[in-house]
Amino acid sequence: MYKKIYDKLSTWYVKNGRHSLPWRISNSAYEIYLSEIMLQQTQVKTVLERFYFPFLEKFPTLEALSMGSEDEVLKQWEGLGYYARARNLHKTAQLSISALPTSALELEKLPGIGKSTAHAVACFAFNEALPIMDANVKRILYRFFAIQKCSDKELWNYAYKLFDEQNAYDYNQAMMDIGSLICLHKKPLCEACPFESQCQGKDEPLLYPTKKIKKTKPVREKNILIQRTGKKLAIFQNRDKKLLHGLWGFEQFDSDFKEDDWDYMGEISHHYTHFHLKAKVYQLDTQNADLEFYTLCEVDERALSTADKKVLELFISKSDIL
Repeated sequence: MYKKIYDKLSTWYVKNGRHSLPWRISNSAYEIYLSEIMLQQTQVKTVLERFYFPFLEKFPTLEALSMGSEDEVLKQWEGLGYYARARNLHKTAQLSISALPTSALELEKLPGIGKSTAHAVACFAFNEALPIMDANVKRILYRFFAIQKCSDKELWNYAYKLFDEQNAYDYNQAMMDIGSLICLHKKPLCEACPFESQCQGKDEPLLYPTKKIKKTKPVREKNILIQRTGKKLAIFQNRDKKLLHGLWGFEQFDSDFKEDDWDYMGEISHHYTHFHLKAKVYQLDTQNADLEFYTLCEVDERALSTADKKVLELFISKSDIL
């Protein structure tokens, strides 16, 4: 039914596909798996330029990752965000030790591996003929079949309907590339798309899928306190499993709480997925024996959230600690 589409897709991919991506020229299931986890919620450019190679240098194998501490893994993930990905990556390495399962069915049982990621790893690392459905592929399916709204289960049915089972690897890679380079969110390049001749949504592609109404993010106002003794700072490990679990940072208080002896340093803001943080930053010289204090070098060895890094940068710029 889609023979002509497959031929056009194959020709397009040979000429335009991103064949040099390191996880595409690798036979390592671990390296492919790592790329799939990093690329969740993060652009290829960002992963390539800042995170993929340093992470592999620190943890070159799944076994090396399993032997690392959670603190070390989070430190290596620092700045990439969505830290549950790093914690699940670490848990999966500990459960798998030396080798990942070779089927999507078994992969999906591991922490942090959903259906599409399991299909991607199984296809790209172990040649299992299964379709994938990341955000880019979803957009192609919505437009190709002119679907405005449907459930994930229904969309998976469409994914299987269009899927080229005989050429699974190239098909899936091409789908991701077309979604990233051609079937763009706001300005799709329909005339350059190999799906153009049979795409049911090509005349008005922006109608598919129906746009979700963006909710206004709430603003959380906090006061953040940097406690210091001489050249050392007190930092704390976050135990809140809902947000930034395992990361280190400075003590936060509700915005209506502040002691008179706190010295005002300035303000920082940071955008999280579900809210905006606005915080006033204060410092306090203290000799509190109940706190653990760290030098700047020791602080730098620990994984800080991006917001806490902003706090630290503000503090360094306004203080005499250097």
